[in-house]
Amino acid sequence: MSKIISLEERKKRWTDAQTYGTRIVICAGTGCVAGGALKIYDKFREVLKAKGMSVVVALEKEKADFGLAETGCKGFCQMGPLVTIKPLGVMYVKVAEVDVEEIIDKTLKSGEVIERLLYKCPHDGKTVEKQDDIPFYKSQVRLMLDMCGSIDVNDVDEYVAGDGYFMARKAVLQMNGKEICDEILASGLRGRGGGGFPTGRKWEFARVNQSDIKYVICNGDEGDPGAFMDRCIMEGNPHAVLEGMIITAAAIGASEGIIYVRMEYPLAVRRLRAAIKQARDAGFLGKNIFGSKFNFDVEIMEGAGAFVCGEETALMASVEGRRGMPTLKPPFPAEKGLFGKPTIINNVETLAAVPVIMRMGAGEYAKLGTEKSKGTKVFALTGHIANSGLIEVPFGMTLRKIVGEIGGGVIDDEGNHIGALDYKAVQIGGPSGGCLTQKHLDMPIDYEGLIAAGAMVGSGGLVVMNQKTCIVKIAQYFMQFTQNESCGKCTPCREGTRQMLELLKKITDGKAEMEDLKLLEELAQTVMVSSLCMLGKTAPNPVISTLEHFRDEYLAHVKEKRCPVNACEALMKYKILPDMCKGCTLCIKHCPVEAITGERGKGDSFKICLDKCIKCDACVGACKFKAIVRG
Repeated sequence: MSKIISLEERKKRWTDAQTYGTRIVICAGTGCVAGGALKIYDKFREVLKAKGMSVVVALEKEKADFGLAETGCKGFCQMGPLVTIKPLGVMYVKVAEVDVEEIIDKTLKSGEVIERLLYKCPHDGKTVEKQDDIPFYKSQVRLMLDMCGSIDVNDVDEYVAGDGYFMARKAVLQMNGKEICDEILASGLRGRGGGGFPTGRKWEFARVNQSDIKYVICNGDEGDPGAFMDRCIMEGNPHAVLEGMIITAAAIGASEGIIYVRMEYPLAVRRLRAAIKQARDAGFLGKNIFGSKFNFDVEIMEGAGAFVCGEETALMASVEGRRGMPTLKPPFPAEKGLFGKPTIINNVETLAAVPVIMRMGAGEYAKLGTEKSKGTKVFALTGHIANSGLIEVPFGMTLRKIVGEIGGGVIDDEGNHIGALDYKAVQIGGPSGGCLTQKHLDMPIDYEGLIAAGAMVGSGGLVVMNQKTCIVKIAQYFMQFTQNESCGKCTPCREGTRQMLELLKKITDGKAEMEDLKLLEELAQTVMVSSLCMLGKTAPNPVISTLEHFRDEYLAHVKEKRCPVNACEALMKYKILPDMCKGCTLCIKHCPVEAITGERGKGDSFKICLDKCIKCDACVGACKFKAIVRG
């Protein structure tokens, strides 16, 4: 058996290996990888070697001119692939393979900054050189995400060098279960997967239950549309998740751990498997971890892509080899969970927060956030926003700051900046959440505030919608998703969501009457109170919240048979503006159903027969003078 290297030795080994002066950090999260980040990584190695310069990568402990690191997601997905030069702190955005040689010749050799590769602020066009000065990063408090975009994901020693696994060792060797639970309870950490239940209290329930076997399950079955928080943490800092699981196991006395990951996350699975092997080889997982008598190991199970398996009882059914369907609670998993044994299920972000809290101390962590919502929350900021990506902010931050400062403001459908705060709605919490409007701009974002506003934190999706978004279609989109993902076990969810979807389609098709709108509201309330699990109970939330805040838009569809933003195809009406029309007849030539008539050269004679029009948009695209509009 090989000698187990202590944490202190590993930390020193990594520190001593940093013999180079400059390190090239390549963001290799899924978004940047899709943009060619790994090819850029290989290109740096190739060009540096061709120029006679040496480079050291993860797991190599030798002297070199430069270091090259493959990190997880840095969060700034809109601007990827990202390359950061340390210690200069310069971040280059939207880097391509063809830029690599220029970066080496100018920045690495002489320290010259390449202006065209710097981030440009969307509102004034000014370039920003340093990562920490970019508004997207400036207002964040990155605790869980800090290591994601800075350490090489392939090197366990670099995680240890950032004090990784020290808290796991402390929990195993120096603390008892109650002390660990009390520390997490004092921090105010609440479940980041959507429920918001106090984590320390949940652990305590499992700790006091006597059993020969207990389990810790990491819920990585992230299925909300527009959400990718857990994926990025698993990809960028898998050892933090493992350390959180070890501390949880020490708290409750568990011997087995399972990470349940969506099959759609292959990069996360690959990096988790590598991290588990590294942790086992280092003596952090397996038998007698950290030289103690405590045994704890972790396995990975890939889910088949069912959204309902994000619900903890359905997840456990899937792990047991049964169909993933929720069951009634109580009993709760902490009492009777996987295979009938006490089980703690926390999502990825919750577990990754645990070692951070232990390092900071519960008191310091609790200073962040609000009175009842402590710490930070990771959000996936997407939609009509200039700076989409992954952000981490303290609870209590407002939409004004998130959308206007971190997000860089709202954009139109073509990507043009149209104003810092000119949004129509922000959908928070995915299909289980609700809409926030302009009136919520200065409302602190926390668990209680969002529930009072008819929304919820959920797993952390934030989808920004501009003024050209049809709210009814958005509600229809989320209802389509939840209806597709309903497990079918209970009638209210199975049939109720289907009927709600049919009513929403009837509205967007311009075929609904006021009775249909009333029925939609009644159905929403019925599904909410009578569904078996929380996924069913929260499925009507997008409909309920949009009806509350945008009832006029629903009424326009129902009463006037009109979509206010001309987004519903069935309700689109086209017209030709006589003052703009030149009578060129291009629209007539492109219309597939001969719905347009007119005499060449006489713009005021051109008309569209709406009875014949199939709303294909061919005429709009053909007109060079923008004389044909929807409305």
